[in-house]
Amino acid sequence: MTDVILPGVRDVRGTLDGDFERVVVACPPHPQHRGHRGDPRLKAVSAALSKRDVACLRFDYGEWDEGYGEREDARNAIRWAAGEFDSVGIFGYSFGGAMAILAAASVEEPVLGVSALAPAAGVGRDLDVAGAVAALECPLQVLYGTRDSTAEWGPIVEAARRRNATIEELAADHFFLGKHDRIAGSVAAFFAEPF
Repeated sequence: MTDVILPGVRDVRGTLDGDFERVVVACPPHPQHRGHRGDPRLKAVSAALSKRDVACLRFDYGEWDEGYGEREDARNAIRWAAGEFDSVGIFGYSFGGAMAILAAASVEEPVLGVSALAPAAGVGRDLDVAGAVAALECPLQVLYGTRDSTAEWGPIVEAARRRNATIEELAADHFFLGKHDRIAGSVAAFFAEPF
């Protein structure tokens, strides 16, 4: 593990797991609901990626900014990773899934794949996550829990189906208890393809 300070005007710090040529940026859940880079779903994904020789950059958002600053934090994480690695993908859980989609759809750096676990459709006043799905220029994977009543994932799944994305349904609520290894394996397998 290596500590990283990401570029930009906001104070954004991360942890880089692994020393490989490829990397996946991991966006944590909502920071106002204790979301952080140590989230167990992010750590499980990082461990599974490492087994496939893919590094993982888990980061914490800067000060809360209604989704706008957090989207920029994710874009800056992609920019940093693009300068350090041969190829970059992005993953996010819940609010982080929305940030991953929004960042990948609007950053100037090439992103080779996006994976979103229980992505939230509603963030910010005019941040259209479902619209960003259509704007993605890379493969997309969406995983969601059929009993998840926390995140409004329906519009994202619908938009993902329209673009023939990889979609995985799990019998789980928003926290995916007992499913972290399965999720991590699916995400790692997805990122093994576009790279």
